Amino acid sequence: MEQERSGRIMGSSSCANPNGDERAVPVKPFDIPKRLVVQAWRLVRANRGAPGVDEESLELFERDLKRNLYRIWNRMSSGSYFPAPVKEVLIPKKSGGQRALGIPTVSDRVAQTVVKLVLEPELEPSLPRGLIWVPTGKISSSSNRDHPQTLLAVRLGARV
Repeated sequence: MEQERSGRIMGSSSCANPNGDERAVPVKPFDIPKRLVVQAWRLVRANRGAPGVDEESLELFERDLKRNLYRIWNRMSSGSYFPAPVKEVLIPKKSGGQRALGIPTVSDRVAQTVVKLVLEPELEPSLPRGLIWVPTGKISSSSNRDHPQTLLAVRLGARV
């Protein structure tokens, strides 16, 4: 296998284009740069957070960082990544009582951050100007809810 300048691994298989020239075919179906997974890890680490259902802390994850990040990249770029169950923790509400909080594993937080880093720049330009991001369910009453962009914004947890 040869390595492209961009860092993607290219397979030895090739195919001919209409001109008869051969070109390399990418081995992975999704082009996720490894540096993006490293960037996502740095954001997750900076945000800290509790261990998920697997009880793996940030410190434990970091002990074998290279292997852990490679595993996330490999599964995401091949389309075989599946998140682990989420750990449920009850936290107190200001008004009394408790609410459930879902805590994903460190690996899942890294994978979610990779997706966020890829999707945010793609989606933000297509959303209405002045959009204010708030937690899901905090949507102001508006007749714009039937507009396709508004529906997308609502599904993503945006306030319109």
